[in-house]
Amino acid sequence: MSVPKDLPKMQYRFLGRSGLQVSAISLGGWLTYGGHVEKENTFACMKAAYDAGINFFDCAEGYQSGDSERLMGEAIRHFGWKRNDLVVSTKIYWGQAFGDNPVNNGGLSRKHLVEGINASLERLGLDYVDLIYAHRPDRHTPMEETVRTFNHIIARGKAFYWGTSEWRADEIERAWAVASRLGMMGPLMEQPQYNMLARARVEAEYELLYPERGLGLTVFSPLKGGVLTGKYNEGVPEQSRVARSEDRFVQGLRKQVGGDEWAGNIATVKKLQPIADKLSTNMAALALAWVLKNPNVSSAITGASRPEQIFQSVKALDLLPKLTDEVMAEIEEVLGNKPPALVKRF
Repeated sequence: MSVPKDLPKMQYRFLGRSGLQVSAISLGGWLTYGGHVEKENTFACMKAAYDAGINFFDCAEGYQSGDSERLMGEAIRHFGWKRNDLVVSTKIYWGQAFGDNPVNNGGLSRKHLVEGINASLERLGLDYVDLIYAHRPDRHTPMEETVRTFNHIIARGKAFYWGTSEWRADEIERAWAVASRLGMMGPLMEQPQYNMLARARVEAEYELLYPERGLGLTVFSPLKGGVLTGKYNEGVPEQSRVARSEDRFVQGLRKQVGGDEWAGNIATVKKLQPIADKLSTNMAALALAWVLKNPNVSSAITGASRPEQIFQSVKALDLLPKLTDEVMAEIEEVLGNKPPALVKRF
């Protein structure tokens, strides 16, 4: 599928306080590649993303029990893309599917981190990943062990930067304190959920980490599992992901259906629709552009099962200049969920 002529030029942003540039919109393999989307469509989506200027492809050992990594790596080889043109990430924590005994096949111990990255690279068919994440905090493993091991992996050229996903601010700060004491690299980036309906961690909890630690964000679920597209406004279709997926995050959304939180979110989306109409766009583009308006967001990780969904996401870049202070204030009035700053400014 050819790239639409009216597609905006991709924007690239520095990943936190580093010299690495990532596409503002990235493509992730969560829920889709190696699972819900067959190989042919996976290849087509990755090709569409690459042709649209996306250079950042995100994965994890736990996505589809490693099949997502395998398929992404296969696509890179199939299209003959130059490795130095790509930013590839993986995340280590949930590796239980790869052993007969789950005891040491998960978490952030030195054993699992080293074995996990070696196995991920084998599945990807790559010599290194650009980014490696601690997919969740491991409160049973000493922080020094985790910090030392990520630096060990980087020192051996198997990754260039390390970061976290869904860590508390105090945990990230503790990792930095350990790294500083040891003269090592601390976590450069965080991968939290961030969207119009989930804001507190990004906009308040991490507030000091941006200036103090140079933290960059590669956020997931910018559309809140599809809720912010408006496709669930009149109910949950039987064939939709929320109705069928067994993923833990999506199962959490499914449990909300019919409850007060779900009803409140749907009501909010309906109130936002007139703003999208006024800007001659759709809710998905508005929600994605709103996420990208945050200067601390280096990249918003999106999913796609069809190439045209990639192009629709990229078109959200056209909206950024239209999100003026007045429009953002109008959106804020509808959302009514801006978290209070943790640090009082004088």
